Amino acid sequence: MFSNSSKYAIKAVLFLAVHSHENHRIMVKDIAKPINVPQAYLAKLLQALSRHNIISSKKGPKGGFYLSEENNQHTLMDVISVIDGDDRFNTCLLSLEKCNANKPCPLHDLASPSRSIFLKSLSENTIKNFSRQIEKGEVFLPL
Repeated sequence: MFSNSSKYAIKAVLFLAVHSHENHRIMVKDIAKPINVPQAYLAKLLQALSRHNIISSKKGPKGGFYLSEENNQHTLMDVISVIDGDDRFNTCLLSLEKCNANKPCPLHDLASPSRSIFLKSLSENTIKNFSRQIEKGEVFLPL
């Protein structure tokens, strides 16, 4: 359901949410290794997220990426939208171009209710909510 790019971006954002703040910025190389993402690829993803103000960055010797309080209020859906666009979850599971509610594919009605619940959760929970769950040990993410 997620592209590799979105998976990488989500892991990076959650890593930053747990480990960074305005006075503790993290370089790409220090994010890439623990989340197992190629450094050059991750740099491009983080730059895109920074351009859209999902994450923050500072250039220079003590520069790097971090999440501000404002950044922490974004949702994982915001991250996915920047990386994959808004139509990622509206596509047919069988990749049929003409699949829709009026002309559903065999999996359309099966996926539609759970897709709606999943999208709602991604859109309503902030990055801060997810990072708190990680910090409390309620969910696992190798960071």
